[in-house]
Amino acid sequence: MRTGVIAKKMGMTRLFQEDGRHVPVTVLQLDELQVVGRREQDKDGYTAVALGAGKAKAKNVAKPQRAAFGKAEVEPKQKVVEFRVAEDALLDVGTEITADHFAPGQKVDIQGVTQGKGFAGAMKRWGFGGLRATHGVSISHRSHGSTGNRQDPGRVFKGKKMAGHMGARNRTQQNLEIVRTDAERGLLFVKGSVPGSKGGWLMVTDAVKLPRNENAPYPAGIKQAAKAETKNEAAEAPADNAPAADESKEG
Repeated sequence: MRTGVIAKKMGMTRLFQEDGRHVPVTVLQLDELQVVGRREQDKDGYTAVALGAGKAKAKNVAKPQRAAFGKAEVEPKQKVVEFRVAEDALLDVGTEITADHFAPGQKVDIQGVTQGKGFAGAMKRWGFGGLRATHGVSISHRSHGSTGNRQDPGRVFKGKKMAGHMGARNRTQQNLEIVRTDAERGLLFVKGSVPGSKGGWLMVTDAVKLPRNENAPYPAGIKQAAKAETKNEAAEAPADNAPAADESKEG
């Protein structure tokens, strides 16, 4: 089981496919996503990684959290979340995760807090049809109607659909498709809509109802690994050009 990521919702747009079709997508950004802690079976009783995202000013972070960030030698983060992982998927503290953590076409689950709508009536909150709009109704067209019975039971049952606070609840959408990734800018393009408002934090994990995608890197899409590959390629390039340089000198 791999770790998830913390992403910030940037908004919605559309992407054009090679055959001309366009796909509506939500743009998610991985803002300096780093491992700030790890939980091990021997010490903590479970295995998990704590990820931090976004920059936070030191003055806005509580003293215990500042001490934890200092011990991990990472900058203070705005959002910190723990993800349960397998023992062979534990990451070292300070590891940076890129958008290549997910592969195009992969299914993911996205968790976030829905948009708050405040105090809403029964028609908006539950989709009630309301009362008649013509005869027999006096200034109560959008009311929800009767709510209880007679003397027995003499009360309104708990859970009755009535007016009240709407939205601002923790929700998870499952089996959303990753259309495209951009590791350089740290962007994920997810097909369709996701919970939350622009600028809100989301938790993106592998779909729990489907097997892990074969193209997804294990244990994670790590930034240091990408840098190491580029360094190796740069080191091999002069060796290939060396014989040509020697021939020119002989001539």
